[in-house]
Amino acid sequence: MTLLQIASLLIVLAGAFGAINYLFLKLPSSIGILIVAFLASLGVMGLDYLLPSWGMADAVRADVEDLEFSSALLEGMLGLLLFAGALHVKLSDLKREWVLVALMATIGVGLSTAIIGIGFSWLTGMPLLVALVFGALASPTDPVAVLGVLRAANLKKTMETKIAGESLFNDGVAYVVFLVLVGMAFPSGHDAHGTGLTGALKLFGQEAIGGAVLGGVLGWLTFRVMRLIDDYSLEVLITLGLAFGGYELAIFLHVSAPIMAVVAGLFIGDVGVKHGMSEETRKYVEAFWKLIDEILNAVLFLMIGFEVFAVAFTDDAIVAGIGAIGLSLFGRLVAVAVPVLVLKPFREFSRGVVPIMTWGGLKGGISVALALSLPDSEYKPLILAATYILVMFSIIIQGLTVAPLAKRIGREPELM
Repeated sequence: MTLLQIASLLIVLAGAFGAINYLFLKLPSSIGILIVAFLASLGVMGLDYLLPSWGMADAVRADVEDLEFSSALLEGMLGLLLFAGALHVKLSDLKREWVLVALMATIGVGLSTAIIGIGFSWLTGMPLLVALVFGALASPTDPVAVLGVLRAANLKKTMETKIAGESLFNDGVAYVVFLVLVGMAFPSGHDAHGTGLTGALKLFGQEAIGGAVLGGVLGWLTFRVMRLIDDYSLEVLITLGLAFGGYELAIFLHVSAPIMAVVAGLFIGDVGVKHGMSEETRKYVEAFWKLIDEILNAVLFLMIGFEVFAVAFTDDAIVAGIGAIGLSLFGRLVAVAVPVLVLKPFREFSRGVVPIMTWGGLKGGISVALALSLPDSEYKPLILAATYILVMFSIIIQGLTVAPLAKRIGREPELM
């Protein structure tokens, strides 16, 4: 299929499945679309089992592979989703929580990667370095999914800032950690500078720091241009150009495109909105990016539901996937609890911050995309299956229960 045909099919299905969810399931939009897509996939598999001569599953599997989920997300959709998410997080709010956010997005990601990787190596018997790659792709949380399901909980602004800020940055940091570990675990398929401790540190610095600097520079330049313009349609177009062009430029320069998108989005969402836009422009920019966010999120969750066709579910893979759920939750608990315990002597935290941020650390499309992007090896099918099981559990089970949890224990006044 052509790119236009693929895009058209995804939009039509997202709209149709969204309507089915709205009329019958009445679940949060993205989760409902995911469940309907997953059930539709299972239905096709069931028909294929009853009528194998039709070859339905093989035909759908070929179409799913044409979607190139990994490339579509990592090289396109992710930049727009992270930019849109960052636009709604104010620097003034993030400044009050930056120490906790920074610790969770760095030390927290490192601890989570180590815990999940070591446990997965013990569980499956695969080499530790390869298992650590799985730990890195299982560590990032999905900021869009997290905020989408938590909006219904009416959380305090400080709690929402913690969750949003940490989710946005840990995506970028975990992606860089993943690239470093893949370079060490599969050196033949990647650049030589990714191997060895010195090369790994160099690559991490280049990706993370380079992405942040590029995002800041592009955000500032865009802001300076927007100050000279008072035309909301043109300014919306400029922000779209920043998200698209900046992401592709980051990929070309070999710096972290996700971190670039977050930093640029934060700059435009705070400084740009305050000093570079009229009130009319601000309303249009925020409405446009909210709509882009929701449409892309719907398409992303639709694609996750269909990716079941790309996964081989063996007995070993199912056991590994169930084990990965437990490892992921434990890794997330440590990643949240350690920074909170470190900072507790210096500040107060609201009741429920650890359980809400642990259970609310939803895994999403980026984990599946990273698993699909792995070089072909004997371990890839097992990692992909375990990742898919983990993500489906996280989005459906955690996603549908985290808002009630937050309502029960996270609404008391926070002591700062």
